Amino acid sequence: MSLLEIRGLTKRYGAAEALCEFDLVIPTGTRTAVVGPSASGKTTLLRLIAGFEKPDAGAVFLDGRLIADASVAVPPHRRNIGLVMQDGALFPHLTVLQNIAFGLPRGTPDAREQALALMDMVELERATAGRRPHELSGGQQQRVALARALVRRPKLMLLDEPFSALDAGLREQLRRATAGILAAAGITTILVTHDQAEAMSFAHQIVVLRRGMLRQAGPPREVYLAPVDRETAEFLGQAILLDATLGGGVAACSLGRVRVDSCREGRATIMLRPEQILLRPVAAKMNGAAVLGRLLGADYAGPVASVTLAIEPDSTTLAFRTQATGLPAAGSMVTVTIVGAAHVLNGPSQA
Repeated sequence: MSLLEIRGLTKRYGAAEALCEFDLVIPTGTRTAVVGPSASGKTTLLRLIAGFEKPDAGAVFLDGRLIADASVAVPPHRRNIGLVMQDGALFPHLTVLQNIAFGLPRGTPDAREQALALMDMVELERATAGRRPHELSGGQQQRVALARALVRRPKLMLLDEPFSALDAGLREQLRRATAGILAAAGITTILVTHDQAEAMSFAHQIVVLRRGMLRQAGPPREVYLAPVDRETAEFLGQAILLDATLGGGVAACSLGRVRVDSCREGRATIMLRPEQILLRPVAAKMNGAAVLGRLLGADYAGPVASVTLAIEPDSTTLAFRTQATGLPAAGSMVTVTIVGAAHVLNGPSQA
């Protein structure tokens, strides 16, 4: 069952089209991450759902109820939607407890108890209840913002880059905690982020926007391993793109014969992710059909290394990240093994 349904949503700012005929269905109780380059329409989409903007065309339905189209606009406070912004947007003159309780109707008899219960839910120590936002860490401030958004028990939660201002370790910790809290509460969630890894670890569904249009939507693994086009492939992570000739479920390319996920024939561009390429030192005895390469260089960064590899015998050069463990020294000959199938991108070869 779907909680949010968007049909043909379009928004223009003058001559610029920020969102174009956007369609999306979000099932109840799931988490969706919206990603895309700058000016792709992510923030516009969030603002239209929240009610801060009115669409020029199309419609938004929440739990089967029309909340926005070109002529109807339910006010934001009547949509039962929670919102957590990048900076938390806390009231600096109010305490933690007052910030959390702010969303409750005036005169709610057990407002303090509800606010304290939410502090427990988001794992905020009750000792911070009387502090003001400037006396909290960044992670604590975002937990307060989340508790304040939860206080009215929304059906839908919108998260607008809520972890981006935090350091890497805290960002991951808070992201996991937030996902757990929202799942326990059964709240459907939309996260807007520039961090592709964050999106894939947080969401059940990834939505890729580009130039105001929906390019792809689906489970994280599917979108990552089978992107719809070259731009999406490169946006979602490092992609190794090779010209190839297809036939019989196999691609003939500079890495030899590689299994592919398509029955197409003829010229095409195939994509491999770096983790699909395994490099091993050349053994004394080896299969003469093995693909060989020379490791031209490697820049180490802890568990991974950025390598440059020349494929023999035509010296095609590839650059990608790989596991540093067991990687031979620069100048060494290596065997190249492909794990899984390469993905065939839509359209003809880029050559």
